[in-house]
Amino acid sequence: MIRLHLGGTEAKPGWTLLNVLPGPGVDIVGDCADLSAFADGSVAEIYASHVYEHLGFRQELPKALREAYRVLAPGGELKIAVPDLDIICRMWASDSLPAQARETLMCHLYGDQTDAHDFHRVGFNWDILTGFLARAGFAQARRVEAFGLFEDTSGWKSFGVPISLNVVATKAA
Repeated sequence: MIRLHLGGTEAKPGWTLLNVLPGPGVDIVGDCADLSAFADGSVAEIYASHVYEHLGFRQELPKALREAYRVLAPGGELKIAVPDLDIICRMWASDSLPAQARETLMCHLYGDQTDAHDFHRVGFNWDILTGFLARAGFAQARRVEAFGLFEDTSGWKSFGVPISLNVVATKAA
């Protein structure tokens, strides 16, 4: 069974990396909303750290989550890390936040915008993310502190505060 890392650049044994941009560790250049390279039920696990917020929430995001559901084997897991809108908004509203820190939080909300793919088009909190997951077919989701699978943003802290919403969604067996 395949273990698929969406948006990844760090090569790791046992993982297939799909990224919208080519790179040294990337196995497949492609879009996470089009997993047609993978058969139904052929993937044991999908990992996507700070990927889904780059998709439009009307069409691209629902399609990407349905594709993830389709390729996952029964009992397979979709592991998602996204910026947590609730945490970032609370930080933004804090009177104790230094003015220069607001630019960092703005990047968490809207992306660094360093290339055409680095724009955030949707914000997530638990309710929003689990709503999208449920509509894609996932009946079960749970929150986790961090994944620790790759050197990435699932454990990211901003000003000492973890800013990622980390969720494991399981396809029914």
